[in-house]
Amino acid sequence: MPAAPAATSPSLSSATSSASAVSVKQPPAADRVYSHIKQGVLERHYQGGTLLTEGELAEAVGVSRTPVREALLKLEVEGLIKLYPKKGALVLAVSAQEIADVVETRLLVEEFTVRKAVPASASLVARLEELVEKQRSHADEGDLAAVAVTDRCFHAEIVRNAGNEILSKLYDQLRDRQLRMGVAVMEAHPERVRTSITEHSELLDAIRAGDADAAARCVRAHVSRVKVLIRGEAR
Repeated sequence: MPAAPAATSPSLSSATSSASAVSVKQPPAADRVYSHIKQGVLERHYQGGTLLTEGELAEAVGVSRTPVREALLKLEVEGLIKLYPKKGALVLAVSAQEIADVVETRLLVEEFTVRKAVPASASLVARLEELVEKQRSHADEGDLAAVAVTDRCFHAEIVRNAGNEILSKLYDQLRDRQLRMGVAVMEAHPERVRTSITEHSELLDAIRAGDADAAARCVRAHVSRVKVLIRGEAR
């Protein structure tokens, strides 16, 4: 009598199927398109003035045009693009007014919160030291997008330390604009990368020393310089 085929362990089969399902699961198509476009805009792969078409985006992400439309509508609400029916989506350039507004808001929030950070806790100082080293490492690798993200995290850490949730949420609303401006500044002024790290170190020294006035002066000089440097790219 021929031997019966070996039975497959139900638990093993189930586990294999589950693992397979997890490995192929992807975010919804609209979310993938949204992430693709937003990353491209923030990292300036899609620069201001670039016209994006639904067909090109659908092909780039490997989806149909319907989720592309959903993603573009969301990005328009966020102020990163402008939709033109039957033509596509125009990536909006960073305007002079936007730069002025962001710098003004950052100064209001950051000068206040850096004063509240003094005297600083040991944990805050350690975290800021870690971020300065990360920024230096990213700069050595030439990863401008990562440098911009770490730069933003450095300042956000000080803001969060103030313990004011409303200010923290307000500051977080500037995140995307800060990242795009940061990359723009570094692309136009490569020397700014090292200068920024030096300024962060000076700010950290003032915080560590417990000098609130010096820390506030460092913030004002550091943030105000962004407006001057990027002005040449404003339209």
